[in-house]
Amino acid sequence: MNNYNCIFLDRDGTLNSDPGYISSLDDFSFFDFTIQALKKIAESGNQFCIITNQSGISRGLIEQESLDEIHSFIKKEFQKNQIPLLDIYVCPDHPNNATERRKPGPGMFLEAELDHGLNLLECLMIGDSAADIEAGEMLGMDTMLVLTGRGEAALKELSDFIIPTYVVKDLLEGVKIISQ
Repeated sequence: MNNYNCIFLDRDGTLNSDPGYISSLDDFSFFDFTIQALKKIAESGNQFCIITNQSGISRGLIEQESLDEIHSFIKKEFQKNQIPLLDIYVCPDHPNNATERRKPGPGMFLEAELDHGLNLLECLMIGDSAADIEAGEMLGMDTMLVLTGRGEAALKELSDFIIPTYVVKDLLEGVKIISQ
């Protein structure tokens, strides 16, 4: 099993279904395989950070209190299943008014690096969007594109110069590949 300094996880489309803007805990649910996959990766000493763009906040589609409730639930599920989650980093920027924190910008990753003493060159970024893969590659990480969520579309969007380290059906298949 590859042991990374940290595995960065996108949220929507990677850990859970992505029906659009998830504005309440009632609309949030992990994929059936998510917890099992993360537990397997954690068993070999890996730790995690969730890095998520949540423009629904700036668009007025998600209340901050609801987002906090969803993230509180996620943290409790990770803790209950002994999955080491360092933190959840959120960028509420609207795409038309984005700062460097919004993926593919490096801001949230650099914050995590400082907060937790990480070496980004020894990390893995797992996500379902071109922005996830672009961010990871720009920072010198291994990258894994999952074909859940927007993964199929992202695969077509990526330029010839941005090639994920791994392309997998879902997080569970990704675990099998990095476990070899």
